[in-house]
Amino acid sequence: MDYLENISKPSKKEQQLAMESYSALAEVLEKLQKDDPEIEIEETKEKIKVPLNALKLLAKILKVTSQGKPISIIPIATEMTTQAAADLLSCSRPHLVGLLEEGKIAFTKIGKHRRVKFEDVMEYKKSMKVEQQKLLIKIMNADQESGLYDT
Repeated sequence: MDYLENISKPSKKEQQLAMESYSALAEVLEKLQKDDPEIEIEETKEKIKVPLNALKLLAKILKVTSQGKPISIIPIATEMTTQAAADLLSCSRPHLVGLLEEGKIAFTKIGKHRRVKFEDVMEYKKSMKVEQQKLLIKIMNADQESGLYDT
């Protein structure tokens, strides 16, 4: 997946700047009334109208960057190859194709090639996480009932 190849961890300087910027932006966002606020680039005195949702996304990016975590932004409607989707799910491409053929993830076919939407892959990933949590709780309850946690 080429959009995940060039991601790097932010430097300490970038983390510090992101933390300061996030605090200031979060404070300003609470006060905003319009859906299309105008921001000013101090260095050039240029004013730019930005959708409020874009500023909220920027705040999330700054918060995550301040924590030292790498960031990647992917348009949600992006169609992916089966290999890219398999990489995202950390599974093999043949396994992913099996999931597609079983109807667990929606896909379209262009000629002989299957394409999946990023949002559909992420929805499947989320549902698998929920299922994993349910199974872990079930296992823990069975262990507790059998006395494995007794001292």
